[in-house]
Amino acid sequence: MLQTLIDVAEQRLRHISTARQAMLLEGRALPAPLSSPWIERSWQRCLNDGLRPHERLSFDMVPKAALQRIEEANQTLLSVARPLLGRLGQAIADTRYFAILTNADGVVVDVSGHIDRSDRRADVIARVGVDLSERRVGTTAIGAALSEMRPVWLHRGEHFFDDNAAYSCAGAPLFGPDGACIGMLDLTGIDAIERPELRHLVARTASKIENALVLAKPHCLLLRLNWPGNSLGGDGDGMLCLDGDGWVTAANTTASTMLAGLQRSHGETVHANDLFGLPYQALFDAAKRQEPLPDVPLWSGLHIQVLAIHSANEALTVPATGRPAGASAVPLKDMETALIRKTVEQCRGNVSEAAKTLGISRATVYRKLGRQA
Repeated sequence: MLQTLIDVAEQRLRHISTARQAMLLEGRALPAPLSSPWIERSWQRCLNDGLRPHERLSFDMVPKAALQRIEEANQTLLSVARPLLGRLGQAIADTRYFAILTNADGVVVDVSGHIDRSDRRADVIARVGVDLSERRVGTTAIGAALSEMRPVWLHRGEHFFDDNAAYSCAGAPLFGPDGACIGMLDLTGIDAIERPELRHLVARTASKIENALVLAKPHCLLLRLNWPGNSLGGDGDGMLCLDGDGWVTAANTTASTMLAGLQRSHGETVHANDLFGLPYQALFDAAKRQEPLPDVPLWSGLHIQVLAIHSANEALTVPATGRPAGASAVPLKDMETALIRKTVEQCRGNVSEAAKTLGISRATVYRKLGRQA
């Protein structure tokens, strides 16, 4: 088994070497595709910019004044990310990989993990203020994640420059509460065993950072979102923050992919009424009752689960187990029926008013409660 793994690793390195010879040195088409098409795109951008793989790299620092501005602009990101980077360090402690956090331009703003400062190859890249963008150091996980806007992995010679051939890297972009890219998270190893599974780890950690940034934005109501049949309260939730008037103040990437109404031009405000097929006040009412809304209609015709939490109760309402405090393992169908029944009671038996509050039809209310119209 070990010999098989060694043979596969050597075969992959030979394939990378053949690709480099063809495209970077001889200007020919690749004899066989690389592991990911974005690597070829990045190589081509580097060639178009006049870069050559044999050139020596200097790993330049940005000017001191620029670094001060960068650090000031990324204070929230740093304060949110550092605890999570500490836990990430535990996961990679025995792998000879370390973490690099950059801003949206590829400038390092923080590093974490075991970094062998006696190894110049580690020391030159693991410095706050060094510019590791594609235009400076060619194809890397940092430049690729910021160009492709998705998690990436590349190994040894898949880097553009010969000077970077000792590195293996995983990277994932970071998106802020407004949906704009604010930086990326990178895991780098030197002369390390190839570990493509780190792409999943770095993507999960990036997601946690994004969620923490959402919660750091001022808001009155937090909405945790998930599709029916999935549990609420975990890292996989969509997260949406509202102010007191129902305007969206922040959203994580998952929420943006779940709610088409959030995919608008940067800076354009969105109201909860434009996303959900029920009055936004019903979300605040659900937060007061501390009950999930198991069947909230979207304007697309889909339905979604929503757990609405007042900002003052966030720490108490959704513990680490992922289940709302005090909630029992009640089937979703029973939770839905209980919610409808309670709403009808609050509306003094007025089914039409209850249906309007819930954003569903009168017929649905009767059907769910097993009553005749």
